[in-house]
Order: sequence, then structure tokens, then C-alpha cells
Amino acid sequence: MGWWRISTDTLAASRFVVSALAETTACLICLANGTATHPGERPWLDAHLPAYRARLAGDPITALLVRSALRPRYLADFVTPTPTGETNPDFHEELARIRAWPDDRVQADLATALGGPVPQQLRRPGMTERLADLMEWIWTTAVRPDWNRRRRIVEADVVARTGQLGRDGWAATLDAMRPGMRWLGEGRLQVNPHDYPPRDISGKRLLFVPVTPDVGWVCWTTDRHAVIYPCSGVLAGQDPVPVPDALGTLLGPARARVLVLLDTPKSTTQLVALTGQGLGSVGRHLKVLLDARLIRRGRAGRSVLYDRTPAGEVLVGAQAR
Repeated sequence: MGWWRISTDTLAASRFVVSALAETTACLICLANGTATHPGERPWLDAHLPAYRARLAGDPITALLVRSALRPRYLADFVTPTPTGETNPDFHEELARIRAWPDDRVQADLATALGGPVPQQLRRPGMTERLADLMEWIWTTAVRPDWNRRRRIVEADVVARTGQLGRDGWAATLDAMRPGMRWLGEGRLQVNPHDYPPRDISGKRLLFVPVTPDVGWVCWTTDRHAVIYPCSGVLAGQDPVPVPDALGTLLGPARARVLVLLDTPKSTTQLVALTGQGLGSVGRHLKVLLDARLIRRGRAGRSVLYDRTPAGEVLVGAQAR
């Protein structure tokens, strides 16, 4: 298994960051696999997969590059540059780091990913330009139009993880982050189930980067390491929450949906992501529900979380029958 040795100081100084490039890379992986990673992704994949396949059908070199760089157990390093840790990085600034990847390193990365010789068609300069052009096209046509919603989901996941960290500690938070990852104790974090050499990252920056597709990977430079992980299913799936008709009539459909969603503690940001309602609307619904003592407010670290009171549970349960 692959694991990292992490000092207490490194773990304490770690941070969650948002990356439009990581989101686009995750979408590229989904398009390349041709399968939705969760039910909420199916409409998006159906809408964009035909155009993606048509583009690669007209560009066999890029198609071969994608197949060679995105292997089941390994992603070529030039596909997944480590996020810088900036608060709000620009997509094109992030993408420029792929374009600047040296050609000799691209060839070495491909050989590692393939576990053998690089196909002759790919032994030429400009491979990163081909990949970057494809990713820019995916960003422009398939991700950027939906980026505001995706970003709300990603930010809501960060709030949820931070709340879990305050409640349950690092071990439980890391164990729940992505399949194959778990805290081993004694400063050791298993990052995947593969038989890779351990890495000592004590004293280096550690970043956690959520994406909405159910995929993930790890990457690093000399001074920072990153874990890219999928958002929690309740956020990423975005399945409509069923609201009993009678409850919707009593409270109004929008307010009733907020109450139904609060079966587990959630922040305002999470509720905005899940309902699609504006921040002001969600805030007004929460105030009414608080005044009616159907929900309560608590704090987990820096996050304010809401959940149903016993009275709220009785009301939802009675209307659901």
C-alpha cells in the first residue's frame, strides 16, 4: 500500500483548497471512462460524451495520449500538477503549468504510466499542448457553464469535512475521505491501496482538494503534497430530495425542503448547494424554522451547523407516513 508519514505540525497546518483544474481533470477522467461515477452525473455525461468522443475520433494522437496517460492505477504526472494552494487560482494559470511541462519529463511520465515503452506516435514534442488544448475545451464547453454550482458543492464539502474534523478528529475525517485511504496511526496516512514506496512529508505543505466526480488521486512536488478526493455523495449526487406534499403545503415547498434536508447537521453553504436556492432565501427559511423550534443551531469548529429538533423530527416523520 502507498502511505505517507506526516508530522503533527504538517497535519495541523494542512488546508482545503478549490481547484478548477482538478475539477476539469476529474471530468476528463469521467469522459475518458465513459461512465457516470454517481447518478447525479449521468445527465452531464449524456450531454457531453458524444462531443468528446467525436473530438478524439478526429484527433487520434490526442486519443492515444489520453489512453496512455490515464491508466487505471496511475495517472501520468503531467496530467495532475500539484495545486499551488492559492485561495482562488485562475483556471488558465493552473493550465499553464501543464503547458510548461518539459518534453523529456512527459516521456518519462508516460513510460511510468504505461509500465513500458511509449508508443512511437507519442515520442514527439508538444504532447502537453495537445492535452492542455483538450482540457481547455472541456473546461470551456462542459465545466465552466456549470462551475458556480460545482463550486458551491465543493465549498459545501469543505465545510462538512471541517465540521467532521471538529467533531471526530483527523482519523475519522481521513478515513471517510476516499476509498483506499485511512489513518494507520503513528503518523502514517495510507493514501491508496497500491504497493508504492512510503514518503515522508513532514515539514511540507499538505493540501486536500475536493472534486464533484467520484474520482481521486494524489500528487506532489518537492515542497507540497495534495490529496484530490470526491465530494460526499449527498452533495455530489444532487438527487432531488422528496418533500411530502402535505409538508410542502404547510411550510411552503422551499422551506419544507430545507427542513427535510436537515436530517443530519448541515451548514448554510451546504443547504445552498443542495437546494439551489440563494443564500438569502436559505437564511430566511432557517430563521423561520429556528423561531418555530423545528431546528437548532450548533457550532463545529468555525462552522455553524443546523439540524432538526425532536419537534422537527416528529413533524417530518408524521408527514412522511
